[in-house]
Amino acid sequence: MHHFKPNRASNIVHQVTPASAGWKYLDFSVISLAAGETYTTDTKTNEVGVVPLRGTARARVTNETFSLFRSDVFREAGQALYVPPRRTITVTSETAFEFAIGGAPAEGKYPTRLFSPAEMRHEARGGGAARRHVCHTLSYPSPAERLILFEVWVPGGMWAGIPPHCHDGYAGSPYLEETYYYRIDPPAEGFAIHRNYRIEPPFDETFTVRDEDLVLVPYGFHPVAVPPGSNVYFLNYLAGDLVDEQRKAPMYDDPAFVWIKQNWATEPTDLPMLKF
Repeated sequence: MHHFKPNRASNIVHQVTPASAGWKYLDFSVISLAAGETYTTDTKTNEVGVVPLRGTARARVTNETFSLFRSDVFREAGQALYVPPRRTITVTSETAFEFAIGGAPAEGKYPTRLFSPAEMRHEARGGGAARRHVCHTLSYPSPAERLILFEVWVPGGMWAGIPPHCHDGYAGSPYLEETYYYRIDPPAEGFAIHRNYRIEPPFDETFTVRDEDLVLVPYGFHPVAVPPGSNVYFLNYLAGDLVDEQRKAPMYDDPAFVWIKQNWATEPTDLPMLKF
């Protein structure tokens, strides 16, 4: 099962480990703290990325303290706190505070660093009915060993992940494990459709995702559709075989849909499609 609902009875809303996911590298959690609560974790042999989702807090790493804050994922891009292995992270909330935290094995080449949204590359990706806003939260050339992080905003009526791409070793693609953490506006009625599929060996699964859901991408292509009336944000953590500069390696597009990149201007098709 690769689709998870939030556990709102615990301050650990989601928790994925390599053992629970059945993969090798990536762990990921979403933590929710009431005002004044503290969360402490040891990075052990992992490098770790912390992304605020809502609220304000202080994060202490060794002898450094960082201010983490965000009003809402639909109002502003998030910070990214990068922490190397063999560090203790203590997060103390000042208001109700939600954050994502995930990591992957690393040697410890890079120091602790807080990245602001102004330091991150933003782009409008795609075209036609597949336009979305992508923030390179922690991707090359931002320094990390295995971790790659993106934030993506998809307006109602649009698609993401078009043409569908994979990064599971198929057709020479790089091997990367990936999580999709979703926030949806409006949270009660809104939804998106997430599909994971593989050509060889055949595999296909499709999920209706709601606000705060989590989807794993262990392999295969993975497009996302957003219906009119919903706006979707998702946070991607990726980690795998790529290290350092290799993290810029391109993904592999489904050859059945790669032509779309050359034909954005023709999408969507004019209506009516038939003559009467």
